[in-house]
Amino acid sequence: MSAGGEASLEGHAESVVGAFEPIRDRFVGHDPRRIEDIWQVAYRGGFYRGGPVLMSALSGLDQALWDLKGRITGLPAWEMLGGLVRDRIRAYAWIGGDRPHEIADAARARREQGFSAVKMNATAELDFLGTPKLLADVVQRVQAAQAEGMDVGLDFHGRIHRPMAKQLAKLLEPLGLLFIEEPLLSENPEGLREIAGLVSTPIALGERLYSRWDFKPFLERGIVDIIQPDLSHAGGLSECRKIAAMA
Repeated sequence: MSAGGEASLEGHAESVVGAFEPIRDRFVGHDPRRIEDIWQVAYRGGFYRGGPVLMSALSGLDQALWDLKGRITGLPAWEMLGGLVRDRIRAYAWIGGDRPHEIADAARARREQGFSAVKMNATAELDFLGTPKLLADVVQRVQAAQAEGMDVGLDFHGRIHRPMAKQLAKLLEPLGLLFIEEPLLSENPEGLREIAGLVSTPIALGERLYSRWDFKPFLERGIVDIIQPDLSHAGGLSECRKIAAMA
Protein backbone atom coordinates (compact mmCIF):
# COMPACT_ATOMS: atom_id res chain seq x y z
CA MET A 1 0.00 0.00 0.00
CA SER A 2 1.31 3.45 -0.90
CA ALA A 3 0.39 7.00 0.08
CA GLY A 4 1.49 10.50 -0.80
CA GLY A 5 2.37 13.86 0.71
CA GLU A 6 3.62 17.16 -0.68
CA ALA A 7 7.17 17.92 0.44
CA SER A 8 7.84 21.02 -1.62
CA LEU A 9 9.29 24.50 -1.31
CA GLU A 10 9.04 26.86 -4.23
CA GLY A 11 12.48 27.32 -5.76
CA HIS A 12 14.17 24.93 -3.31
CA ALA A 13 12.74 21.51 -4.18
CA GLU A 14 16.14 19.81 -4.26
CA SER A 15 16.96 21.11 -0.80
CA VAL A 16 13.75 19.60 0.55
CA VAL A 17 14.53 16.28 -1.11
CA GLY A 18 17.91 16.29 0.61
CA ALA A 19 16.25 16.98 3.96
CA PHE A 20 13.49 14.42 3.39
CA GLU A 21 15.63 11.39 2.53
CA PRO A 22 17.27 10.92 5.97
CA ILE A 23 13.92 11.43 7.71
CA ARG A 24 12.31 8.84 5.44
CA ASP A 25 15.13 6.34 5.91
CA ARG A 26 15.00 6.68 9.69
CA PHE A 27 11.45 5.32 9.85
CA VAL A 28 11.61 2.41 7.42
CA GLY A 29 10.00 -0.53 9.21
CA HIS A 30 8.15 1.62 11.77
CA ASP A 31 4.41 1.38 12.30
CA PRO A 32 3.05 4.18 10.05
CA ARG A 33 -0.08 4.51 12.17
CA ARG A 34 1.96 6.04 15.03
CA ILE A 35 1.87 9.45 13.39
CA GLU A 36 2.46 11.61 16.47
CA ASP A 37 5.36 9.45 17.64
CA ILE A 38 7.03 9.63 14.24
CA TRP A 39 6.47 13.40 14.02
CA GLN A 40 7.99 14.06 17.44
CA VAL A 41 11.03 11.85 16.81
CA ALA A 42 11.59 13.38 13.36
CA TYR A 43 11.38 16.92 14.74
CA ARG A 44 13.21 16.50 18.03
CA GLY A 45 15.71 13.86 16.94
CA GLY A 46 17.81 16.19 14.84
CA PHE A 47 20.26 18.80 16.09
CA TYR A 48 18.78 21.43 13.74
CA ARG A 49 15.05 22.08 13.83
CA GLY A 50 12.50 24.25 12.13
CA GLY A 51 12.82 26.52 9.12
CA PRO A 52 11.28 26.19 5.67
CA VAL A 53 13.38 23.31 4.33
CA LEU A 54 13.26 20.91 7.29
CA MET A 55 9.62 21.64 8.08
CA SER A 56 8.58 21.20 4.44
CA ALA A 57 10.25 17.79 4.43
CA LEU A 58 8.48 16.87 7.67
CA SER A 59 5.20 18.17 6.24
CA GLY A 60 5.42 15.80 3.30
CA LEU A 61 6.08 12.85 5.59
CA ASP A 62 3.21 13.79 7.90
CA GLN A 63 0.74 14.16 5.03
CA ALA A 64 1.76 10.77 3.66
CA LEU A 65 1.27 9.15 7.07
CA TRP A 66 -2.24 10.57 7.40
CA ASP A 67 -2.99 9.46 3.85
CA LEU A 68 -1.74 5.96 4.58
CA LYS A 69 -3.67 5.69 7.84
CA GLY A 70 -6.80 6.79 6.02
CA ARG A 71 -6.31 4.08 3.42
CA ILE A 72 -5.76 1.48 6.14
CA THR A 73 -8.84 2.47 8.13
CA GLY A 74 -11.03 3.52 5.24
CA LEU A 75 -11.59 6.93 6.87
CA PRO A 76 -10.97 10.45 5.53
CA ALA A 77 -8.57 12.69 7.43
CA TRP A 78 -11.34 14.95 8.72
CA GLU A 79 -13.00 11.95 10.36
CA MET A 80 -9.78 10.82 12.02
CA LEU A 81 -9.14 14.36 13.25
CA GLY A 82 -12.42 14.46 15.16
CA GLY A 83 -15.19 14.93 12.62
CA LEU A 84 -16.85 17.87 10.95
CA VAL A 85 -17.02 21.26 12.65
CA ARG A 86 -18.81 23.06 9.80
CA ASP A 87 -20.95 21.77 6.95
CA ARG A 88 -19.96 24.64 4.66
CA ILE A 89 -17.12 27.12 4.51
CA ARG A 90 -16.69 30.24 2.41
CA ALA A 91 -13.76 30.23 0.00
CA TYR A 92 -12.07 33.06 -1.86
CA ALA A 93 -10.36 32.85 -5.25
CA TRP A 94 -6.97 34.23 -6.24
CA ILE A 95 -6.93 36.77 -9.08
CA GLY A 96 -3.38 38.15 -8.91
CA GLY A 97 -4.05 41.80 -9.52
CA ASP A 98 -0.60 42.71 -10.80
CA ARG A 99 -2.09 44.36 -13.89
CA PRO A 100 -4.90 46.83 -13.17
CA HIS A 101 -6.67 46.45 -16.53
CA GLU A 102 -7.17 42.74 -15.91
CA ILE A 103 -8.71 42.97 -12.45
CA ALA A 104 -12.33 43.63 -13.38
CA ASP A 105 -12.34 40.80 -15.93
CA ALA A 106 -10.70 38.40 -13.47
CA ALA A 107 -13.13 39.30 -10.69
CA ARG A 108 -16.09 38.92 -13.03
CA ALA A 109 -14.87 35.49 -14.12
CA ARG A 110 -14.54 34.36 -10.50
CA ARG A 111 -18.03 35.65 -9.72
CA GLU A 112 -19.39 33.59 -12.60
CA GLN A 113 -17.67 30.55 -11.08
CA GLY A 114 -19.66 31.11 -7.89
CA PHE A 115 -17.14 32.95 -5.72
CA SER A 116 -18.10 36.00 -3.70
CA ALA A 117 -14.60 36.94 -2.53
CA VAL A 118 -11.12 37.24 -4.07
CA LYS A 119 -7.56 37.83 -2.95
CA MET A 120 -5.21 40.00 -4.97
CA ASN A 121 -1.73 41.52 -4.81
CA ALA A 122 -1.03 44.96 -3.38
CA THR A 123 1.93 45.36 -5.75
CA ALA A 124 3.23 43.72 -8.89
CA GLU A 125 5.90 41.06 -8.51
CA LEU A 126 9.15 42.57 -7.21
CA ASP A 127 7.57 46.03 -7.44
CA PHE A 128 8.11 48.70 -4.81
CA LEU A 129 5.80 51.47 -3.61
CA GLY A 130 8.23 54.28 -3.06
CA THR A 131 5.89 57.30 -3.12
CA PRO A 132 2.44 58.02 -1.69
CA LYS A 133 1.11 58.72 -5.20
CA LEU A 134 1.42 55.04 -6.07
CA LEU A 135 -0.85 54.12 -3.17
CA ALA A 136 -3.86 55.54 -5.00
CA ASP A 137 -3.33 52.97 -7.76
CA VAL A 138 -3.72 50.17 -5.22
CA VAL A 139 -7.00 51.64 -4.00
CA GLN A 140 -8.30 51.84 -7.56
CA ARG A 141 -7.47 48.20 -8.21
CA VAL A 142 -9.28 47.10 -5.06
CA GLN A 143 -12.30 49.20 -6.02
CA ALA A 144 -12.32 47.59 -9.48
CA ALA A 145 -12.77 44.17 -7.88
CA GLN A 146 -15.35 45.46 -5.41
CA ALA A 147 -17.31 46.98 -8.30
CA GLU A 148 -17.84 43.42 -9.56
CA GLY A 149 -19.55 42.53 -6.28
CA MET A 150 -16.49 40.95 -4.66
CA ASP A 151 -15.22 41.11 -1.12
CA VAL A 152 -11.45 41.55 -1.28
CA GLY A 153 -8.42 40.41 0.68
CA LEU A 154 -5.17 42.19 -0.21
CA ASP A 155 -1.76 40.49 -0.04
CA PHE A 156 1.16 42.85 0.54
CA HIS A 157 3.68 39.94 0.44
CA GLY A 158 5.85 42.00 2.78
CA ARG A 159 7.08 43.93 -0.26
CA ILE A 160 6.38 47.42 1.09
CA HIS A 161 8.60 49.20 3.63
CA ARG A 162 7.03 50.22 6.93
CA PRO A 163 6.24 53.92 6.26
CA MET A 164 4.42 53.12 3.03
CA ALA A 165 2.72 50.05 4.53
CA LYS A 166 1.30 52.23 7.33
CA GLN A 167 -0.03 54.78 4.87
CA LEU A 168 -1.53 52.15 2.58
CA ALA A 169 -3.21 50.30 5.44
CA LYS A 170 -4.85 53.56 6.59
CA LEU A 171 -5.89 54.46 3.05
CA LEU A 172 -7.50 51.06 2.53
CA GLU A 173 -9.35 50.93 5.86
CA PRO A 174 -12.55 52.66 4.60
CA LEU A 175 -12.88 50.04 1.84
CA GLY A 176 -13.75 47.31 4.34
CA LEU A 177 -11.29 44.66 3.21
CA LEU A 178 -11.58 41.07 4.42
CA PHE A 179 -7.95 41.34 5.54
CA ILE A 180 -4.52 42.66 4.61
CA GLU A 181 -1.95 39.90 4.41
CA GLU A 182 1.70 40.31 5.37
CA PRO A 183 1.68 44.12 5.39
CA LEU A 184 5.27 43.60 6.58
CA LEU A 185 7.36 40.45 6.71
CA SER A 186 6.85 38.33 9.81
CA GLU A 187 10.49 38.99 10.75
CA ASN A 188 9.34 42.49 11.75
CA PRO A 189 6.82 41.78 14.55
CA GLU A 190 7.09 45.24 16.11
CA GLY A 191 6.28 46.91 12.82
CA LEU A 192 3.34 44.56 12.32
CA ARG A 193 2.08 45.33 15.80
CA GLU A 194 2.27 49.06 15.00
CA ILE A 195 0.15 48.58 11.86
CA ALA A 196 -2.32 46.39 13.73
CA GLY A 197 -2.77 49.24 16.20
CA LEU A 198 -3.38 51.80 13.45
CA VAL A 199 -6.29 50.12 11.62
CA SER A 200 -9.31 47.93 12.29
CA THR A 201 -8.72 45.86 9.15
CA PRO A 202 -7.87 42.27 10.13
CA ILE A 203 -4.18 41.36 9.79
CA ALA A 204 -3.39 37.99 8.19
CA LEU A 205 -0.04 36.19 8.02
CA GLY A 206 1.55 32.80 8.41
CA GLU A 207 2.59 31.29 5.10
CA ARG A 208 6.22 31.96 6.05
CA LEU A 209 5.93 30.66 9.59
CA TYR A 210 6.69 26.98 10.07
CA SER A 211 5.64 25.74 13.51
CA ARG A 212 3.54 26.52 16.59
CA TRP A 213 6.64 28.14 18.09
CA ASP A 214 6.85 30.55 15.16
CA PHE A 215 3.18 31.49 15.52
CA LYS A 216 3.23 31.78 19.32
CA PRO A 217 4.66 35.33 19.70
CA PHE A 218 2.26 36.77 17.11
CA LEU A 219 -0.73 35.29 18.92
CA GLU A 220 0.53 36.29 22.36
CA ARG A 221 1.07 39.92 21.33
CA GLY A 222 -2.27 40.22 19.53
CA ILE A 223 -0.55 41.07 16.25
CA VAL A 224 -2.49 38.74 13.97
CA ASP A 225 -6.22 38.21 13.43
CA ILE A 226 -6.13 35.50 10.75
CA ILE A 227 -3.46 32.80 10.68
CA GLN A 228 -2.46 31.11 7.43
CA PRO A 229 -0.21 28.09 8.08
CA ASP A 230 0.65 26.14 4.95
CA LEU A 231 0.07 22.39 5.27
CA SER A 232 3.08 21.75 3.04
CA HIS A 233 5.48 23.95 5.00
CA ALA A 234 4.25 24.08 8.61
CA GLY A 235 4.61 20.47 9.70
CA GLY A 236 1.65 18.93 7.91
CA LEU A 237 -1.75 18.14 9.39
CA SER A 238 -0.32 17.24 12.78
CA GLU A 239 1.39 20.58 13.44
CA CYS A 240 -1.21 22.76 11.72
CA ARG A 241 -3.87 21.25 13.96
CA LYS A 242 -1.83 22.36 17.01
CA ILE A 243 -1.36 25.83 15.51
CA ALA A 244 -5.12 26.12 14.97
CA ALA A 245 -5.80 25.03 18.56
CA MET A 246 -3.33 27.62 19.84
CA ALA A 247 -5.14 30.35 17.87
